[in-house]
Amino acid sequence: MFETLSDRLTSVFSSLRSKGRLSDADIDATCREIRIALLEADVALPVVKAFVAQVKERARGAEVSQALNPAQQVVKIVNDELIEILGGETRRLRHAKNPPTVIMLAGLQGAGKTTLAGKLARWLREQNHAPLLVAADLQRPNAVQQLSVVAERAGVAVYAPEPGNGVGDPIAVARQSIDHARRQQHDIVIIDTAGRLGIDQELMKQAADIRDAVSPDEVLFVVDAMIGQDAVSTAQAFMDGVGFDGVVLTKLDGDARGGAALSVRHLTGKPIMFASTGEKLEDFDAFHPDRMASRILDMGDILTLIEQAQKTFDEAEATKMAGKLTSGEAFTLEDFLEQMMMVRRMGPIKNLLGMMPGMGQMREQLNQVDDRDLDRIAAIIRSMTPAERQNPKMIDGSRRARIAKGSGVTVTEVSGLVTRFFDAQKMMKRMAGGLGIPGMPGGRKAGKAAQKKAAKGRRVSGDPRKAALGKAGAPGKNEAPDGVPAGGLLGKLGAGQLPPGLELPPGFDPSKFKLPGQK
Repeated sequence: MFETLSDRLTSVFSSLRSKGRLSDADIDATCREIRIALLEADVALPVVKAFVAQVKERARGAEVSQALNPAQQVVKIVNDELIEILGGETRRLRHAKNPPTVIMLAGLQGAGKTTLAGKLARWLREQNHAPLLVAADLQRPNAVQQLSVVAERAGVAVYAPEPGNGVGDPIAVARQSIDHARRQQHDIVIIDTAGRLGIDQELMKQAADIRDAVSPDEVLFVVDAMIGQDAVSTAQAFMDGVGFDGVVLTKLDGDARGGAALSVRHLTGKPIMFASTGEKLEDFDAFHPDRMASRILDMGDILTLIEQAQKTFDEAEATKMAGKLTSGEAFTLEDFLEQMMMVRRMGPIKNLLGMMPGMGQMREQLNQVDDRDLDRIAAIIRSMTPAERQNPKMIDGSRRARIAKGSGVTVTEVSGLVTRFFDAQKMMKRMAGGLGIPGMPGGRKAGKAAQKKAAKGRRVSGDPRKAALGKAGAPGKNEAPDGVPAGGLLGKLGAGQLPPGLELPPGFDPSKFKLPGQK
């Protein structure tokens, strides 16, 4: 959603990196570009004016003029101000002292309240809560049935005593749901209220009556991030008519310009608490202003990536795999399949790569990433027998043809996967060997063992006669290992070690004798 804004801001900052010092003209030009980028992103004009004024004031201060890298300092200032506009810090849910905690959802029809109720319930269930969904939207056709289906998918309970479709009193349903939650030991109640196609008095009165009947701990205003400037006026109308404690943004994965996310919090003064980034129930999380600002400025979102990995990867399996790699055990296709499925469970590969810093400049390449490639690789591996997964070297031509037929791919694709796996296996073995680097696991251990063995020298026999023979046959101090003196064969002649009758004349030193061509 923030791709256009991110691209514009990235181009603005890239032009500053070549400047060693920023003049007032450079600051004015930069702020002008930032203003245009925010307006094109559909950010409200009052928010743009306040943002640019604050950036300009700080950019002309001492923190930029005395900085070693003024461009990076300006990026830091823009990042800080974006975080401030988005809420400063993450706002957590307020829980009631005496359960249940009551959360009321309000907003226009089509904003995604019913689906978001299921996402919020699933998110709370993962945090060891027992949420209860309440079907208080009795006006929209099949709203009660939709909430029941969403609740079943999320694995949570639902309270729906009325059939809906215009039948029933939503205020009475909301009031009765509190007693039902206490009886069934639910610690959180999420009330899905009715929406309208526009602001009207009937909508406001019904929402206010439900609020007065249940006295919710949190009233969350659900806003569609794709409706642009109308989100601000709608939020202001709900603020005046009903009042709310926090904002939930839906459809953040859309291709709209997303200025509403930057405007709603600043104009209403209420924090953005949650964000929905997809159609699936798991595409939902708490809203972190600092992480969103990092994404907008193409600085990545490593913390969210780490959190997703911690949720997905089993710690025992990860420890087992790490031990297998460092010990030098064979890395099989079975291990490769397990690792690939773990990464697959983290979500679309495009989204994971998009959380890495600087990936905004590779958006075209990211759009070409297809998760179905991983599914095809999994199909190929699953078409192999257990023995073939453990020992891919046994996969000959006939086996590859059988695997290709079973997985619905070509023989060339099977051969390519096997070849790439062998390359990866070699890399794993190099890593297990420490890559020849001292201090790495497995690095240079064999060399040390050989040195210790060499340092021990010859073993001495326990038999005194054999020990004497061993000492007599051992090389002397100035001898080479084969018993030849340091001076070579000629040195041996001069050492007086010739047989009797073959002694050299007195005064002749053969060690100084040089053959032709010898220096």
